[in-house]
Amino acid sequence: MQVFNVQGMTCGHCVKAVTAAVQGQDAKAEVKVDLAARQVTVDSQLSSEQILAAIREEGYEAQSA
Repeated sequence: MQVFNVQGMTCGHCVKAVTAAVQGQDAKAEVKVDLAARQVTVDSQLSSEQILAAIREEGYEAQSA
């Protein structure tokens, strides 16, 4: 389980975009987004660098929590 702080998420579309970005790299990834806390929790075989890159490609600022 990896946790990331993601800035710029404000709505359901943001949740879908971040989820799709991670699952585009790992279709079996489990992604949970907490909009209020601006946190994304990911259970995946991907490295944290790969997950951060996928989220950043969607235009969000992200860092490991």
